[in-house]
Amino acid sequence: MDFKNWMDEKSRKVEQYLKGIVDEKDNPQKLIYEAMNYSLLSGGKRLRPILFLGSYEIFSDDEEAAVPFACAIEMIHTYSLIHDDLPAMDNDDYRRGRLSSHKKFGEAAAILAGDGLLNKAFETGLKAALNFKSDTGNALKSLSEIANSSGADGMVGGQVVDMFGMEKISCIEDLRYMYSLKTGAIIKSSVQAGALLGGADEIQLKSLGDYAEKIGLAFQIEDDILDVTGNLEKLGKSIGSDAANNKITYLTFVSLEEAQRQVDQLTEKAAGNLRIFGDKAAYLIELAKYLTNRDH
Repeated sequence: MDFKNWMDEKSRKVEQYLKGIVDEKDNPQKLIYEAMNYSLLSGGKRLRPILFLGSYEIFSDDEEAAVPFACAIEMIHTYSLIHDDLPAMDNDDYRRGRLSSHKKFGEAAAILAGDGLLNKAFETGLKAALNFKSDTGNALKSLSEIANSSGADGMVGGQVVDMFGMEKISCIEDLRYMYSLKTGAIIKSSVQAGALLGGADEIQLKSLGDYAEKIGLAFQIEDDILDVTGNLEKLGKSIGSDAANNKITYLTFVSLEEAQRQVDQLTEKAAGNLRIFGDKAAYLIELAKYLTNRDH
């Protein structure tokens, strides 16, 4: 199977499962179900669950058992996007090519939709762990990895630094630290949680973690590039918001050409971290190239 078909197949499985997660009941709180599904089912490439499944399949071919865990990551990612777009955060009006949640439903409903998706992520993951036949311990390790990466020492912590610590970012190393939390932590946990669920050993986990750290940083640098060179129609979100909000980005410290060179270098090094897996990691290598060579 070529890479595009492989990725499309993973995306279809994730999309199909996500459609059955939030049941829109006819009750007094029915607005929350609508708002949750509005963002959860608004498209997107499902990159984090695909990373999870791509890592997991190195160790196991029972993909159906892994899909709920992968979807839990997508729900966490979606909740973070809803909250990131709020006026108190990045104040973005568009996400995935249409109105952001707070523009569609109002700020209060958007906050609650994000909260609902975060809780639903762990409801889904815990239910899957209880039914995971291979090794419940591996399932719990996988969920623990996901939880740790999305909290104060991961994604939430990175957002705090982004919102309140920008004046302390005086060099590229400080910015890389923030990126490693805000964007990189969830990307890394997508890869490592998939490996943990599949039963990876410490050496294998280290190799996959190194791979994920590099593509996580490259992915964020690419985002900074695209905020300057992309457009709303192609990328599905507002362009130029970093400059409008006077945000420090990678391009604050290096030229556009140097930033792209570092993206290419990180991607090449990430592929090198997967040599121990041979052909089993071929799709993950192609995925790294895809993630860091998006449409400018």
